[in-house]
Amino acid sequence: MKREIIDLFSELISYETTSDSESGKFPSTDTQISFGKILEIKLKEIGLENVNVDKFGYVTGELPTNCGDETTVGFISHMDTSPDCSGKNIKPMVIENYDGDIIERKVEKLSPEDFSSLKNYVGKTIICSDGTTLLGADDKAGVTEILTAVKFLVENPDIKHCNVKVAFTPDEEIGAGVDYFDVEKFKCDYAYTVDGGELGEISYENFNAARAKIDIVGKSVHPGSSKNVMINAALIGCRINELLPKKETPRDTGGYEGFYHLTKMEGNVENAHLDYIIRDFDKMSFEKRKNFITSIVESVNAEYGSEVAKLDLYDEYYNMLEVLNENKNVVDIAVKAILKAGVEPIIEPIRGGTDGARLSFMGLPCPNLFTGGHNFHGPYEYVCVESMEKAVEVILNIVER
Repeated sequence: MKREIIDLFSELISYETTSDSESGKFPSTDTQISFGKILEIKLKEIGLENVNVDKFGYVTGELPTNCGDETTVGFISHMDTSPDCSGKNIKPMVIENYDGDIIERKVEKLSPEDFSSLKNYVGKTIICSDGTTLLGADDKAGVTEILTAVKFLVENPDIKHCNVKVAFTPDEEIGAGVDYFDVEKFKCDYAYTVDGGELGEISYENFNAARAKIDIVGKSVHPGSSKNVMINAALIGCRINELLPKKETPRDTGGYEGFYHLTKMEGNVENAHLDYIIRDFDKMSFEKRKNFITSIVESVNAEYGSEVAKLDLYDEYYNMLEVLNENKNVVDIAVKAILKAGVEPIIEPIRGGTDGARLSFMGLPCPNLFTGGHNFHGPYEYVCVESMEKAVEVILNIVER
C-alpha cells in the first residue's frame, strides 16, 4: 500500500488547483473543475456507484453496504490548495528512511531545528516539495487516503462494511467549500473531513470566525497648507491597528487563545483599506472581539465628526463543538478506530476551520481526522507516508462491521 500511496499522491499534487478568493465565481478556479473530472474517472475506475460531478464542481460517489448495515458514513476532503503559496509545478521529493538531519532542497531547507516535528519521523518516509512551492498535502493527502481506502474495500469484499460515501469539495481554503453542498442529497448519518495534521489527530472544536474589512476615506490637500484640513487615510489605518491588543495576534497566541489577524493593509492619503480575520473558540469572547473592533471604528469616526472609516464585519463559520457535544458518539467511533490502528489519539482544537465545521451546522456532524501532514500553506509543508497509511487504516476501521 505504501508505494501505491506515494504514486497516487505524487500524481494528484501534479495538478494545480489553487483557489482564488478574488475570482468572483464558484469554483473559484477552472483548474479545480478539471481536477474534479480526474477524480470522477478515478472513482469510476475503482468501482464506486453513483459517481457524479455536479454543476458546482462537487465530486461524489458511494460504495453500498455488503453486510446489510444501512448506516451511511461519509468521508470528505477538499481539492483546492491554499493561495498563500504557489501550487503550480510542484516537484515532490521522496525521502526514504529519513535520517533526522536537514533536508536540502532547491530553496528553503527543511530543518528539524526549525520544525521539531521532523524528529518524530526518523526512519520513516517523508515527502516534501523542492521548496519553490507548497506540497499540496492540504488536502490532497486526504484525497489520496480516501481513494486508497475505498479501493481497498472494493478489492477486498470479505471486509464487511456499512454504506460509504465520499465527497471532494472545491474552495475550502477560501472559506467557500460547502457554500452549495447538498447535505440532503449526500444523505449520511455522519461524516468525517480527512483534512487534519499529525498522526493520531482528531478535532471536533474549531474557531468561531469573522472577517472585518475597513475602508477609510481621507482628504488630500497640499501638505504645505493642510493644517486642520488634511485627513490622512493611511495614518488612520495605522492608528486603528495600533488600538488593537498587541499580544493578540497569531504569532502571540496558541491553544484556545483567540486573535485579530491583519491580512492586508494598503493605502495613501486619500484612501486606505485593512482586512482582518477575527478568531476565538469561546462564543462570548468572539462577540467581544467583534464589538471591540466595531468600537474602535466608531471612536475614530466620532473624533473626525464623520464616517471616515466604514466597517464591513461578518461571520464566516462557528465552533462545531456546539453540534458535536450533542453527537459525541461520532467522535467516540473515530477515537476507537484510531486506537484500533495502534495509534494514540491526539484530541486538539483546530486553530482554523474546516468544511466539517460548516457541515456540522448544516445537519451533518463532521469531526476532522488526521492526514499526516505538517506546516500547511507554505514551502515547508511535508507529509509522512507511514502516517498516511495509518489514516487509510482508520477510515477502514470506521466503516468495518
